[in-house]
Amino acid sequence: AYDAHENQRDLATIGIDFLSKTMYLEDRTVRLQLWDTAGQERFRSLIPSYIRDSTIAVVVYDITNLNSFQQTSKWIDDVRTERGSDVIIMLVGNKTDLADKRQITTEEGEQRAKELNVMFIETSAKTGYNVKQLFRRVAAALPGMDSTPEKSKEDMIDIKLEKPPELPVTESSCSC
Repeated sequence: AYDAHENQRDLATIGIDFLSKTMYLEDRTVRLQLWDTAGQERFRSLIPSYIRDSTIAVVVYDITNLNSFQQTSKWIDDVRTERGSDVIIMLVGNKTDLADKRQITTEEGEQRAKELNVMFIETSAKTGYNVKQLFRRVAAALPGMDSTPEKSKEDMIDIKLEKPPELPVTESSCSC
């Protein structure tokens, strides 16, 4: 896809990307295995097999793309159909760096998350805004973390981040 704002080519994710990410909590280490499908319809039949063993689902939309926001309900339904209530779901509004092209307000994202009873955050994979916080909240929400004091949740350190963090996907793959 050609993004006029960037004035450069954007390459979509081909296939399903995988990244393993290790994070520290005060008294434990959390290893996150991230499977990124980029929301591509042609891989939709494969999604249940990835969801089946997943503890957390991160559903990402592009804040400049109303259609991607509308599609989030469908993906969240898919997750709940496969995993019921045994899954933590995080709704993510990405591309906050394109604020001048925003079509979905933060309040609309928050309201959708509240209606669907899921967590919510806005990020920019390009600038790294809130990406570390996204992973902190995801790790802190894992089963068995309830007894973790609030302080240690905030003090969580990502041992792999020595530069501004990026999501493990290309920018255009965040369009659901």
